[in-house]
Amino acid sequence: MSRFASFYGIVGVILLLFAGIAYFITRDLSSYVYLHVIIGVVALIAFLSATKGSLSSFFGERSTKYGMSAVFYALLFIGILIFANVISVRHHQRLDLTESGVYSLSPQTTGVLERLEKPLVVNAFVEAGSDPQLREILDSYRYASDKVTFSLIDADKQPDLAEKYQITSVPAVHLQYDERTNVVNQLSEEALTNGVIKVTRTEQKTVYFLEGHGEPSIDEMGDPKGYGQIKTALDNESYGVKKLVLSEGAAIPDDANLLVIGGAERTLLPHETQAIDAYLKKEKGGRALFLLTPRATPELATYLNEWGVAVGNDVIVDEQVQLLKGKTFTLTPFVTTYGAHPITEELSRRGSSALTTYGISRSIEPQADGKKGLTAVSLAKTGPNAWAETDLESVFQKQTARLDEQDRRGPVSLAVAVTANLKDLGLNHDGASRLAVFGNAGFANNQFIGQYYNRDLLMNTINWLVGEEGLLSVRARTMRASRVQFSAQQGTLIFYLSVLILPELLLIAGLAVWWQRR
Repeated sequence: MSRFASFYGIVGVILLLFAGIAYFITRDLSSYVYLHVIIGVVALIAFLSATKGSLSSFFGERSTKYGMSAVFYALLFIGILIFANVISVRHHQRLDLTESGVYSLSPQTTGVLERLEKPLVVNAFVEAGSDPQLREILDSYRYASDKVTFSLIDADKQPDLAEKYQITSVPAVHLQYDERTNVVNQLSEEALTNGVIKVTRTEQKTVYFLEGHGEPSIDEMGDPKGYGQIKTALDNESYGVKKLVLSEGAAIPDDANLLVIGGAERTLLPHETQAIDAYLKKEKGGRALFLLTPRATPELATYLNEWGVAVGNDVIVDEQVQLLKGKTFTLTPFVTTYGAHPITEELSRRGSSALTTYGISRSIEPQADGKKGLTAVSLAKTGPNAWAETDLESVFQKQTARLDEQDRRGPVSLAVAVTANLKDLGLNHDGASRLAVFGNAGFANNQFIGQYYNRDLLMNTINWLVGEEGLLSVRARTMRASRVQFSAQQGTLIFYLSVLILPELLLIAGLAVWWQRR
């Protein structure tokens, strides 16, 4: 029997094997499959014609045994690969080695999906019914929760579905959770997760921003000092946002879940402070966020002392070492040290990479020791090289600062969270109030909120204050790693070249060399 004819037989088996693998993976009778089947069958026919009645002797040859062994081990290896892929599909795991986890779902997204109690149906209307990046995100959602199902739809081919879900433009993602629906027009993880939050929350909580004292406007998006991006962030997480001006005799509205006193430059009138106090001490307790600035609102500093918060009449100076400049001093401290509190739990877990930055700040220290009913925790502290400078005239008039005996060395606290048991405070009713106080109002403005982890710290603080502990997390990063997007045709070509054609050519070439040497 011709050894060359025997080689035909092995090549035919290999071609038929790869044709089967291609069809099993793609479920498509492509030209690749047809061509391999035809050539493989021809090769086997040639082999059978050459061997005629000597197959028994052929299988007894040493070369045939080696060839069959090679085929057996190849089949075994392919079987192991198939088994590993089946296991990976059923038990999805991803190892993301990027520093900020750009290829993984954010902790906020994972937490929101894990808390789903009912099916979440996602219908994504995209151009030509295909969007690889969106599919990757939705696949990750489905892996995170078995309650998520999704479909990518071409609105041109299925106009009845577009009309049913009231889709007027693409891209658009329709979310349905129980009887509630929501449409998202951006395809980022952040936008989709915010859409899921909106559609799954049964109650919209209201946040009031106090005005009338020179506070940044929540309607201003163009001004770096405005609070427009805070309002957008709250809207995205399904909060209602309103303005509040306290006239004589007015009270905080009953529907207020949170009162924000942010960036006031002028003194609050006595009736306004009284209204805030009444709100915080009401029967069920109130919730308030104070964003202070140095040298302003001394009446709030006095008032907050009653709640276990010491507001310093100072400004934080941070010493830094810069290349070619040596030691320099700045009034915009950076923070990587956070207290043991639910607000900052995720930031603490990330260590020094979870950086928050602030504008000109005053010290805010917990001072609840010995005060029954009050628990105060520092949220953020500077490094040991910073200090609380009390000579404000030198800082603001002469632009100089020097650490002396009157100043307090770092670490310096610049944010505090307070939990108050009203009955233990001497009131005649049960209830709990929550306060958060920051020594800087600028870290939350349009200029700073998007930097580092500022937005996460602010939104976590707001969510904790209103009792939405389930939303305390780190949100999706808006900056994604660079990646290449391939069309469906390009992806198919790469698949055939790398998974099928190149391995089979190497296998056939190796067998040919081995066969010739034998």
